[in-house]
Amino acid sequence: MTLLNRSSKARQAAQRPTTLEMVRLACPDAPQASRICESFGLAIVDSDGIRELHRNQLIGSAEALKEGLAERAMQIHMQRIVGSFVGSAYGAGQFYSRAVTEARDLTMKLSNDDRNEDLDGPVGFDSRAQRKREFAADMGLQAHVLRMAAEGAVSAYEDITGEAWKPYERAGSAVAAPSIDQKAASLQMSAFD
Repeated sequence: MTLLNRSSKARQAAQRPTTLEMVRLACPDAPQASRICESFGLAIVDSDGIRELHRNQLIGSAEALKEGLAERAMQIHMQRIVGSFVGSAYGAGQFYSRAVTEARDLTMKLSNDDRNEDLDGPVGFDSRAQRKREFAADMGLQAHVLRMAAEGAVSAYEDITGEAWKPYERAGSAVAAPSIDQKAASLQMSAFD
């Protein structure tokens, strides 16, 4: 894959709207969150309660607003609110994924007997790898909680509007077809592969 193709694909991915499915792939589900809590001694969260609380809060908010907002205005307002919940959860899921990768990498380095810079610190202090694992666990729990809030918000949107939530896409947000110059540059760059 050429450099231009990679940057074009990265731009397209950055412009892709965030969906609830993307959140579900990035953030731990309830069973995984429970395993994280048990393994690291974290308080187990009420996943269903968080989802329902956020669902009910948005439905209550819509009830309070319905006298002053037209149906389309309500839909737009709720679209934006739900989009922020989904975007926040996805960001947390991505951060969690990076934290897990760092924890795995550091833990794997410790299994190499020829290294000494990653060895445990003084007695009574956690190793750097242990701190990374604990940080990843905290981030996993946070990502899970935000996933539950996003799921509750998406559920509320459907109850309020009668339609399934879809991420907002600007008109004309599709990536333009590459120009002739871009195609030529891409072809030239492919010679380096």
